[in-house]
Amino acid sequence: MPELQLLRPDHAPALLAFERENRDYFAASIPDRGEDYFARFDQRHLALLAEQEAGACYFHLLVGSAGDVLGRVNLVDVADGAAELGYRIAERAAGRGLATSAVREVCRLAAAGYGLTALRAATTLDNAASRAVLARTGFTVVGRTRLSGRPGLTYLRSLEDSAAGAC
Repeated sequence: MPELQLLRPDHAPALLAFERENRDYFAASIPDRGEDYFARFDQRHLALLAEQEAGACYFHLLVGSAGDVLGRVNLVDVADGAAELGYRIAERAAGRGLATSAVREVCRLAAAGYGLTALRAATTLDNAASRAVLARTGFTVVGRTRLSGRPGLTYLRSLEDSAAGAC
């Protein structure tokens, strides 16, 4: 079973491989990161670690038994007891419930470990898999939005019951 790990400096090579291997797959449903992301990956990785150290964000990797990255689950823009949830799962690992279990674990960590009381999320209307993950993990639709010009929904999840393990 993959393990959820908080981002560390030594994750850089496996994380870069994950992003490169899945670039086209991710770009089909979310905006592409662009060439600069890959060209400046080392600097970006260090910047993410600094943000995490400051408590502004929490970056998690879903790591397989061979040390390969199977997914990411991030909490960004941490403020006033809340954060924005984002996640992506490798194409080869999709459809196995990994996103659902990883989001559930991050809900527990957010409440019990980071002291958060709510999470926000958003996804496009055409991303049925992401909408299903959010529904299964207790997020409710609270509004409409546009993501990269595409219609989407915004979600909210209270974490009041997550510290005890519910999600």
